[in-house]
Amino acid sequence: MSLNQMFFKRLTLACALLVLLTGCSAISDLLPKSAERNVLSGREGTNGPVLAVKIDDTNAAHPQIGLEDADVVYIEQVEGGLTRLAAIFSSVIPERVGPVRSARISDIDILSQYGRVAFAYSGAQRKLLPVIDAANLQNLGAQAQPPSIYTTDPNRIQPFAMVLRADLLMAKVIEKNYQITSANNVGWSFGDAPQGGKPTQSVIMHWPAARYSAEWSETESRWLLSHNSKSNVADSGIVLGPTTLVIQMVSITDSEYKDKVGGVTPLSQTVGSGRGFILRDGKSYAALWNRASEGVGTTWTLRDGSEIKFAPGQIWVALTDKEPDFTYLSASAKATKTK
Repeated sequence: MSLNQMFFKRLTLACALLVLLTGCSAISDLLPKSAERNVLSGREGTNGPVLAVKIDDTNAAHPQIGLEDADVVYIEQVEGGLTRLAAIFSSVIPERVGPVRSARISDIDILSQYGRVAFAYSGAQRKLLPVIDAANLQNLGAQAQPPSIYTTDPNRIQPFAMVLRADLLMAKVIEKNYQITSANNVGWSFGDAPQGGKPTQSVIMHWPAARYSAEWSETESRWLLSHNSKSNVADSGIVLGPTTLVIQMVSITDSEYKDKVGGVTPLSQTVGSGRGFILRDGKSYAALWNRASEGVGTTWTLRDGSEIKFAPGQIWVALTDKEPDFTYLSASAKATKTK
């Protein structure tokens, strides 16, 4: 008998004896553990408390900080047809996130499906602040936090210089025993792509004063983003891009809120149902979304009612009321533009 055979025979006998002595399955403790996966993104990481951060998305705010660690990123329309981001963190909390900007009324409905989140933002319109206070979230805006948490980046100009020390903010959450919801399912799940789908090279998403494009990278297995025709490179040097890109067609209407110069704040309606597109694995799928109420997640299905599973990895959700422009790949792999 070889030394290896003797070792495994003795290990088996030892495990069996341990099971008899303890009455539990000790063998399983000796087997490799599978890595924990975050339920929001499907990638490796913990299902920790949910942190939501509002991030500026104007040209002057780029490169943004920490977005590569977000599990989910929402693109929202704000005043003047510009966009702003709501980044959701759970599997990883980066040290710095920014530049941080103010909250909007659309955030309330978007975040409510995640439970009681830690909400970080630079401020809000006076009329909106009591609405935020009354919502089911932990209000951790800059107006009530020290400059050691909401820092000023000396290499940036105002109002694009506020950077959140997310690690310190979440340490305070623990210290103060704030009751923050840990990551839980918000409507989608992960698995193999459905049958069909259109092979897609790229897509352009539109807002009145902003646009994003996403191009499929076969080598990186994700959609590489550009913002206003420039590659969307983070402060770390990483090109931002999700594994699953969601284009959610929503109703965008004027709200009762206005910014400090009188611009009307738009409201993106994310409760209800509608259509959209799911992009994963180099293909796009025409899809339907449904969200019955504020406290439940958003489900995505094909037109026959079957679930569209997402690809594990970061998710970006573009909330828009304008049709995207796709560049599809034909059977001969030549790009074909279509509306």
